[in-house]
Amino acid sequence: MHDEFLCHVTAYGVCGGQRIGVPLGTYRAPTLALALWWLRDRATWIAERLDPSPESAHFPASALTPVGESVPDVPATLRTWRDDVAHQDMVAEHLAAGRLIRVSTRDDTTEYELLAESVDALRMDRALPVLITPAAPPDSRRRQRPHPAPH
Repeated sequence: MHDEFLCHVTAYGVCGGQRIGVPLGTYRAPTLALALWWLRDRATWIAERLDPSPESAHFPASALTPVGESVPDVPATLRTWRDDVAHQDMVAEHLAAGRLIRVSTRDDTTEYELLAESVDALRMDRALPVLITPAAPPDSRRRQRPHPAPH
């Protein structure tokens, strides 16, 4: 069982022709339950900012307008992921086993990514010996190939 988890939320977009990541939050969770809670909370946080409730007192009447049917519904995707109990159990199992969890969704301009990984798994990966062996240096003594004699 892994005891500590590093969680990240990032938004990616294109600026000046380059893909740019903007960190939206990082949390070092001392327990699996807190890591899962934080990821669900961040999913809600993003969804509420992209698709706030029209009844909210923070918005004047007619300030919000619906988007077209062809626009991917990132808030709905994040809320569905957050509320899927069976999927959350699977996420917990994967994190507890030391696997990286990545949840990603996008609309027409931005990709939203939630990541979580075990701090213990990160430490173990760094402690593993390198499995790539360096190539042997080229032999300075090149073998000469005989040239065929002309007929």
